Amino acid sequence: MPQTLSSTSMFTPCGFSPHLHTSKEDEQGGLIFQDGNLTSASLDALIQHLIPTTDYYPEKAYIFTFLLSSRLFIEPHELLSRVCHKCIEQQRLDDPVLDKARIRKFGPKILQLLTEWTETFPYDFQEERMIGHLKDMIHRIAPCDEAYWKKMNQLLQTLNQKLATLSHGQEGIVKISAAVSDKLVAFKSKPPSIQREILSVCSDPYTLAQQLTHVELERLSHIGPEEFVQAFVHKDPLDGTKTCFSEQKKTSNLEAYVKWFNRLCYLVATEICMPAKKKQRAQVIEFFIDVARECFNIGNFNSLMAIISGMNMSPVSRLKKTWSKVKTAKFFILEHQMDPTGNFYNYRTALRGAAHRSLTAHSNREKIVIPFFSLLIKDIYFLNEGCANRLPNGHVNFEKFLELAKQVGEFITWKQVECPFEQDPNIIHYLHTAPIFTEDGLYLASYESESPENQTEKDRWKSLR
Repeated sequence: MPQTLSSTSMFTPCGFSPHLHTSKEDEQGGLIFQDGNLTSASLDALIQHLIPTTDYYPEKAYIFTFLLSSRLFIEPHELLSRVCHKCIEQQRLDDPVLDKARIRKFGPKILQLLTEWTETFPYDFQEERMIGHLKDMIHRIAPCDEAYWKKMNQLLQTLNQKLATLSHGQEGIVKISAAVSDKLVAFKSKPPSIQREILSVCSDPYTLAQQLTHVELERLSHIGPEEFVQAFVHKDPLDGTKTCFSEQKKTSNLEAYVKWFNRLCYLVATEICMPAKKKQRAQVIEFFIDVARECFNIGNFNSLMAIISGMNMSPVSRLKKTWSKVKTAKFFILEHQMDPTGNFYNYRTALRGAAHRSLTAHSNREKIVIPFFSLLIKDIYFLNEGCANRLPNGHVNFEKFLELAKQVGEFITWKQVECPFEQDPNIIHYLHTAPIFTEDGLYLASYESESPENQTEKDRWKSLR
């Protein structure tokens, strides 16, 4: 695991004090500090602050914050190009005879910076230009110490392995998505059954909650921290020609994860609406209430919210005769935990509790924190929209990006947890590929189970049939 991300404290504004390194203001505008924390600077000054020298190395929290946020102003390949160019200039790496003693002090530091970049933002290095800059820099310092060749090979090997693993995971998700897209079912009348129902695949709520946690952690592991920034890329007002990442928004893993949440909602609703007898439907509802409760205990808030959302979909919530057979006390407790009142106050309190448990954990099970993802995205969206990226003087609003790095950094720590539960391939396969009703299909199944009660429902049923 990247040592860069060993603790969330390194991402908090108090986790580092860049003022220790401000010998003077940069000539292009300099770095502005308030109470010892870096609050704003020109983009050039921030780039300079990232660059190691023979006797200076930027602090980990600064590296993460700047590499995360800089892509709003400059593409990664361009940033790395500028970093390398400044290093060549400052360390005189173009001189016919190199100062070996000087480069032996500088070499380990630039290698460390490149290592941290590849470990934390591996997707940046899918671009050939990035690898080109990296190799060029190491080729320039390698004549001073043979060990640099070995380190470069190790760095590239680790990077390739990481990218291959991430790529393999992405391909799996794409295959699953392709398989599932053909299985949205909208019948004109309720079929006897469109599939094996969940209870025939897994009748133990604890096991299903654990398998859902497997799916969540697997999908989370593919999301790069930069996707949170790239999801909200706007035109940089100081560059009238283009946005960064104008070619494509690199947020595919983030989008796939949101689709998984929606799929789980519809799967829960499908499983409840499918059985012909209300006793069976009530049994499925009670089963999912127990699954949701175990998700809460595990710290899997995303699956918990998807299950509650599925049970609150209109085709399910209208089944009054079915719900009358359900012991609903446990469901109301869970609903209360995920109540949106007070900006999800109850959920945020529970999340803080899980995050604290994770920090003091003795086992991987206690480390699990899977946040309600849509709300995390919403928080980051409002942070982004609520504060300008640049100040009126053109400086980068670094204070904003410290807060962004704090939120994203915490998420990175959570997504690196290894799932402690044994995987059940049959259940995982079912969760990913079981056919689900469309919204119309759900309403049809619901009306077949319990007849329409009012004119609106009768009209809807008629139009669906």
